[in-house]
Amino acid sequence: MRRVTLARGAIAAAAITVPVAAAASATLQATVPATVQAAPVSGQQQTAVTTAEIVGTVSSTAEAQTFDQVAAALAMTLVGDQYAYGGASPAGFDCSGLTQWVYRHTGGGKSIPRTAEAQFQDFRPISQSTARPGDLVFFHDTSDPDSYVYHVGVYEGGDDMVAATTPSGGVELQSFTWAGDTVTFGTVTG
Repeated sequence: MRRVTLARGAIAAAAITVPVAAAASATLQATVPATVQAAPVSGQQQTAVTTAEIVGTVSSTAEAQTFDQVAAALAMTLVGDQYAYGGASPAGFDCSGLTQWVYRHTGGGKSIPRTAEAQFQDFRPISQSTARPGDLVFFHDTSDPDSYVYHVGVYEGGDDMVAATTPSGGVELQSFTWAGDTVTFGTVTG
């Protein structure tokens, strides 16, 4: 819970800069509203965050970042956004809408399917030890890795992911360990 509060605080203070490639910058600026309202943290005023502040500055260092690194950083900027069933934009996300939006708006963009199950089918399975921030975390009905996938999030490293959780929780940085042995990982990158 503390990590969620810290992440929301960083967004509310508009102190986040996410280095992204020029192509991602242009795509984001064309699709993200000019001003996004950040979720307030207890005791703080709500702060308007501009698209430019979300995207951050483009530098030669950012160009060298991998797709996955940029996807993980972009997902973190969405912590505090609202949950919306069927939502696939910063106005409101469901779990697979969030992952689809992140991948579409990262580096030249990658088109991935809309649902968690379809995303799982489209991704190459990998172990947690080889997963990199920006890969996806899939949640299965059972410990069988071929069972139905009902939830997905963007892996952030360690035991953490960014996911659209519930209407009351919204988009959160959270541990995926609550699912026990029903979690698998996938990638679309090399």
